[in-house]
Amino acid sequence: MNAYILTLSCPDRTGIVHAVSGFLLERGGNIEEAAQYNDHGTGLFFMRVQFACDHLTYDDLAMQVRMFAEPFGMSVRLHRVEQPMRTVIMVSREGHCLNDLLFRWKSGLLRLEIAAIISNHRDFYQLAASYNVPFHHIPVTAATKAQAEAKQYEIIQAEGAELVVLARYMQILSDDLCRKLSGRAINIHHSFLPSFKGAKPYYQAHDRGVKLIGATAHYVTADLDEGPIIEQDVTRVDHSKTVEDLTAMGRDTESQVLARAVKWHSEHRVLLNGHRTVIFK
Repeated sequence: MNAYILTLSCPDRTGIVHAVSGFLLERGGNIEEAAQYNDHGTGLFFMRVQFACDHLTYDDLAMQVRMFAEPFGMSVRLHRVEQPMRTVIMVSREGHCLNDLLFRWKSGLLRLEIAAIISNHRDFYQLAASYNVPFHHIPVTAATKAQAEAKQYEIIQAEGAELVVLARYMQILSDDLCRKLSGRAINIHHSFLPSFKGAKPYYQAHDRGVKLIGATAHYVTADLDEGPIIEQDVTRVDHSKTVEDLTAMGRDTESQVLARAVKWHSEHRVLLNGHRTVIFK
């Protein structure tokens, strides 16, 4: 049977779960996985349902879902389970996250279709070629930033990318590009945000003598390093570790954190809740 994922959010009220399950039952749908969350602080309800249904085409089902959602004031999306998420990866000169994502993708661990890699340096064109992924070198300077971002966005749109991953792309995106990519661009920050934002966080962490270093994957917004957080993790360190030790250990954490965030997003498990996220793992 055709498998789908339905995600929704709306003002909370009684009977939503019953209504959703009844809607799917009436159309021959079989629920395989379901999760829900009531945010009492905002009064919002969130739900993710994976189900099988072979009685309607996707277009017919999507139309009926929109009609069903209207009386509830729902923000709703319907996705095909088997359809991989088209993705563009952006990177600069540190390739550990890029390499990790490419390996996981080719190993079948990520439900992606990596359509292109964009970089402001040439360092990883051979790595991209080894995975048969188009590589676009777009240099960025203060004088050419607007033109470079226009070309980047043109590639993202031409590839039909649903997701853009900043895998250690070390350029600050303009407010305009952040708005265009709202809700579909994930950044990995080599720090346990909100601590040590900005440049050289491992140097900042070492200077403060921290005992935990971490990494944060979050959605990109115009407010630098302030986007809704998807995933975080930490690694324990001690006084004997140098900045280089912290950096090497941090890279492993960054790769794992970013991979989990990309996986959850590609499986439609992340729902935005204002400046926070709801994640159905």
